[in-house]
Amino acid sequence: MSDKKDTIQNLGRRHFLRNSAVTGVAGAGLAGGFGAGALIGSRPARAAATGDAAIAPGELDEYYGFWSGGHSGEVRVLGVPSMRELMRIPVFNTDSATGYGISNESKRVLGDSARFLNGDSHHPHISMTDGRYDGKYLFINDKANTRVARIRLDIMKTDRIITIPNVQAIHGLRLQKVPHTKYVFCNAELPIPQINDGRDLENPENYWTMFNAVDAESMEVAWQVIVDGNLDNTDADYTGRFVAATCYNSEKGMTLADTMRAERDWVVVFDVEAIEAAVAAGEYETLGDAPVPVLDGRKGSRLTRYIPVPKNPHGLNTTPDGKYFIANGKLSPTVSIIAIDKLPELFDDTIEPRDAVVGEPELGLGPLHTTFDGRGNGYTTLFIDSQVAKWNIEDAIRAYNGEEVNYLRQKLDVHYQPGHNHASLTESRDADGKWLVVLSKFSKDRFLPVGPLHPENDQLIDISGEEMRLVHDGPTYAEPHDCILVRADQLSPSRVWTRDDPYFAETVAMAEADGITLERDSKVIRDGNKVRVYMTSVAPTFGLTEFKVKQGDEVTVVITNLDQVEDLTHGFCMVNHGAQMEIAPQQTASVTFMADKPGVHWYYCNWFCHAMHMEMTGRMLVEKA
Repeated sequence: MSDKKDTIQNLGRRHFLRNSAVTGVAGAGLAGGFGAGALIGSRPARAAATGDAAIAPGELDEYYGFWSGGHSGEVRVLGVPSMRELMRIPVFNTDSATGYGISNESKRVLGDSARFLNGDSHHPHISMTDGRYDGKYLFINDKANTRVARIRLDIMKTDRIITIPNVQAIHGLRLQKVPHTKYVFCNAELPIPQINDGRDLENPENYWTMFNAVDAESMEVAWQVIVDGNLDNTDADYTGRFVAATCYNSEKGMTLADTMRAERDWVVVFDVEAIEAAVAAGEYETLGDAPVPVLDGRKGSRLTRYIPVPKNPHGLNTTPDGKYFIANGKLSPTVSIIAIDKLPELFDDTIEPRDAVVGEPELGLGPLHTTFDGRGNGYTTLFIDSQVAKWNIEDAIRAYNGEEVNYLRQKLDVHYQPGHNHASLTESRDADGKWLVVLSKFSKDRFLPVGPLHPENDQLIDISGEEMRLVHDGPTYAEPHDCILVRADQLSPSRVWTRDDPYFAETVAMAEADGITLERDSKVIRDGNKVRVYMTSVAPTFGLTEFKVKQGDEVTVVITNLDQVEDLTHGFCMVNHGAQMEIAPQQTASVTFMADKPGVHWYYCNWFCHAMHMEMTGRMLVEKA
């Protein structure tokens, strides 16, 4: 152990005990140094360390994990605790495997924003009923292009995307927990002029940003609230009334130095009931062409309260017992504990804003996010210290009130520079304190080198006992920013599509207008220079093995997969035309392209489906114009 510490010190890494009141045995024993011999990624070391985390072949995981894909723009589905990647759900990106961004159905989902080729997905969150995951939807933001998306968890497909007007860079996103997820709350991080049409370019004092509420069912913006400063992360309480958001740039600075001047920034608390009443009373304005109600929530408004906290706060997390908001200091070694039961008094102006802060424990350098085990403990990532701090919330409150009590339980080294962390079921009433995922931004020496662009590192920690225990390293790509864990029995994914699914309803309606019975017909419909080619697929053949069009025709191919066996997915790829898509069992899918080159053009099934899969082909014959 001493050799390991000496190695780390000699390499200039921080001393294990620096800024640490407690350093856990598990942290010293498992975290390791920079030498390859210290890694737990080797098979013998992992077998010794993980035992109960291993999932044998044929066994299923206890949890689904949904990982944001960061600047890949997607969502990834993992099994936990195995950490096996099960599926990728394209959201703000183009995915040639499934045809997302290529097929007509997915283009309808993307809407006007299909013109964007990038996305930056950050915060995945699952819809709730009475504070418990209901397995219906997952919502996620796109910071890059100011969008919010909804994923249907029965089919694991993105079904709606909305661009938020009047703002830029949607970052923090959380959901109303009770009585159900009526609203998706999302923060616009970067202030802009209102209206942003070229006015006030050089006048930052006239830049503003907003807190936004999206109707979870209609996926339309319900209302927006202008705030002072900027907004970062957010979370909701368990009464349905209050939502809180951190602000790290109360200064409205335009440079890095300007954003760090104040020793305290703030947490903005929003009174949802008061906002809804104001909207119902017509006490709002609209901006530009957007019909969305915009309310004034700047300081002095009855809709908001501003609680000063140190310094450049980042994460904002609600404890599963519903008692506290936890704001993480980032440039302060502290987190601030805000008592939710004091917020009615705060809005009644019977207490001062800082009176709502009931604890401010010092945890270490760079606290970013806190998650919970349901047993009264918080787990906070320390970005600069490369640690997770386990601490007891009630003990921290007692210490804040002057009692001699040690609230720190353990510090565990993680590798390296952790951002988000997430414990199993932690955002719901059912937080069970079994597993903690830490998403570390740097991997450095943890994996085989793959060039200058390194993988990042997801780590799985067992928190079921008194001590945290690191059990898994996993390389990952393009900053999976955040994740959420839901118990497997809380989801009911479909095995096979139903023929009346709304995902392809518009394509079905088009076929009906053409007099086509999709489950039976394979034929070509010509409408001027627009050609619609309908065909079925049953492994290993398409309903049409050739069709003829003219050069310059716009061709739409519509395929219905008549196979009923789950997992028997077909594909359609038109060679040299940039057109391909998946067609899962009982699904109808379509893709449109230009037949701009005369000649013979083959199409084939590009999802392996049968022993004769290679023979599942056909020809498009394009006559010269």
